[in-house]
Amino acid sequence: MSETTSIKKQKKPLLNGRRALPSNNSNAEENEVPEMEVFGLTPRGFNPKDYLHVVDIHVFKEPYEINKQQHHTDKYYSPKLIVRRGQPFQIQIDFNRPYKPDTDQFWLEYLIGRYPQQNKGTYIPVLVGDELKPGEWGAKITHKENNSIRLSIMSSATCIIGKFRLYVAISSPFGIFRTRRNAETDTYILFNPWCQQDAVFLDDEKEREEYVLNDVGVIFHGDVNDIKLRSWSYGQFEEDILDACLFLMDKAELELSGRGNPIKIVRVASAVINSKDDDGVIAGSWDNSYTYGVAPSIWTGSVDILLEYYSSRQPVRYGQCWVFAGVFNTFLRCLGIPARVITNYSSAHDNNANLQLDFYLDEEGKLDTKTTKDSIWNYHCWNEAWMSRPDLPVGFGGWQVVDATPQETSDGMYRCGPTSVQAIKHGHVCFQFDAPFVFAEVNSDIVYSRRERNGAQVIEKIDMTHVGKLIVTKEIGSDGMMDITEEYKFQEGSDEERLALDTAVMYGVKKQITQDTVYYPQTDVDMDFQVQKAILGSDFKVTIAFKNKSQNYYSATAYFSGNIVFYTGVMKSEFKNQTFNVTLAPSSSSTFDVVIKSSEYLGELLDQASFHFFVTARINETGKILAVQKATVLEIPMLHIKTQGETVAGREMFVTVEFTNPLNQTLENVTLRLEGPGVLRTMKKDFRQIPANSTLIWEVKCTPKRSGLRKLIASLNCDALRHVYGELNVQIQKL
Repeated sequence: MSETTSIKKQKKPLLNGRRALPSNNSNAEENEVPEMEVFGLTPRGFNPKDYLHVVDIHVFKEPYEINKQQHHTDKYYSPKLIVRRGQPFQIQIDFNRPYKPDTDQFWLEYLIGRYPQQNKGTYIPVLVGDELKPGEWGAKITHKENNSIRLSIMSSATCIIGKFRLYVAISSPFGIFRTRRNAETDTYILFNPWCQQDAVFLDDEKEREEYVLNDVGVIFHGDVNDIKLRSWSYGQFEEDILDACLFLMDKAELELSGRGNPIKIVRVASAVINSKDDDGVIAGSWDNSYTYGVAPSIWTGSVDILLEYYSSRQPVRYGQCWVFAGVFNTFLRCLGIPARVITNYSSAHDNNANLQLDFYLDEEGKLDTKTTKDSIWNYHCWNEAWMSRPDLPVGFGGWQVVDATPQETSDGMYRCGPTSVQAIKHGHVCFQFDAPFVFAEVNSDIVYSRRERNGAQVIEKIDMTHVGKLIVTKEIGSDGMMDITEEYKFQEGSDEERLALDTAVMYGVKKQITQDTVYYPQTDVDMDFQVQKAILGSDFKVTIAFKNKSQNYYSATAYFSGNIVFYTGVMKSEFKNQTFNVTLAPSSSSTFDVVIKSSEYLGELLDQASFHFFVTARINETGKILAVQKATVLEIPMLHIKTQGETVAGREMFVTVEFTNPLNQTLENVTLRLEGPGVLRTMKKDFRQIPANSTLIWEVKCTPKRSGLRKLIASLNCDALRHVYGELNVQIQKL
């Protein structure tokens, strides 16, 4: 049974007293359109075929034909016509006889949803005229030959985004004749960053190629002192992905009339990408237990996630911030909204948005884990989407933060954005949406404080530069890293930065005023530490350095704490602690090494091999406390990908994935995953065991579909080892 037929048999929905028609919030549903509307009584002997009627409609929907070429939609694996709004496209109509403009009258009708209405933009009659007006619906005849005419059709630059049904209506003295419902002429209309009248217009061709047309990207992770990257297959042009993305708007019940507005679309999408309150696409898990799904680290791209959700209608388990951001990026680029994935290193999760993260110390200077509740994520990924913001004052359009990772509710749902990056930088957090939360993620201070026996709170240190230390995204046209920190904040300590902070406070961001507290910053002695880079499974050391800048003799009692943490900064367990004494001569420096053995951490390690080290030292002569904390990540082994034979589109080729187990233990229940847009669909293989220090080789056959520079991405996953990746750029030749 066809989709249309099944819809026709549904019961007519009950109306209510508030509206004449039910909500029109499904692109998938259709209405019945009469093939003939008769004007009163028809005379005896009337035959519709005596009048002009349509024999065939050609919409030039092949990738090599004019429409998809001119609209930059030739990469979509879809047999349907896909065009971008505000730009003309071509169709041809074959009639039963030559068209006579003096006596024949016809028009086009584009419909979307079950209850089309002209004033809602869901029923669009397109009349044939002499010229096309930029950014407005219209059609003109560009060529006539025999019984055929060629039309150039202009769509509105504010048109609804979705799948439209096309009918040709012909007027006769006795009624209107329409073409039959024909799925072959369905037309997808997308956002158009190439059109100046479109809200998502982007005027740089290289940026459009990167942020709209690039179907593979790089996501940065790790730690600010040890930045790592992984490739991610966005796959926005793959088969059924466009339909899956349109379904997400149906799932979110966004009215069709609102689907021409990118502000509304990205806001509802930031909620529906996560499953927290609406059974959306991805279920998040941060507890290192993935019993009912797969670990977030195994995903290599968005396609499998979106297609699984589209077919099952159930949340896909599991994801973490980079998975939410990767899938969101696919959604945005697929619909034509320029988008990129952002990584904020040392990202503050500040529940009450008071721009302050509190770390409490006990009397001896050790971290009090019972009272310290705030955490700093090693990194956090979100998205930026490019659009104008007519709802805000001039100057706040451009890149907007949108975040699908469920952290805090906004207007009752787990979502975030769109938030103007310009508004964040200048402290204008009064502008919607969710600006105070995003401002706190990149601007919070870390306050180390200690409560004395008399109840007085003593602030030992305020670190104003740790949070939001580095904000990055992928470079345009390469896999390099682009530092965009200055797009979010002025230079630390500058007059502009203080003004932005004062502006944010003026507009309601809470800047905690610590009353009944004493703060005398320590200036005589500096303390810092460095962590030796190390490979997973090896020993390494942490070197703590002290510098006495005064002419006084000092002695200090120092405490070292090593913790296994989630990448969100939440502690799992302390695996090492050590107390030591330091003597500091005037104007001198000294160091102390702490050795970390693999046997101390391997049994406790989490997903991303993340550690958090905390060092405090009490100056015995003054009672002052020094405090420094740092996160670090171990080096995880790579997968190696190779190709064999010729790499030509349409011809079989071989891909080999190789991995050597670096641990002195057998890896069990190992899953390998390989994908590459345009080269091969995702392939998976399970291995029961990989013995210690042994090498695994997996060979697969595939037939590339698309020529050009393509990327293969692989991942390996098991309980003992996660976040193992590999990638290879492959130049696929034309046949």
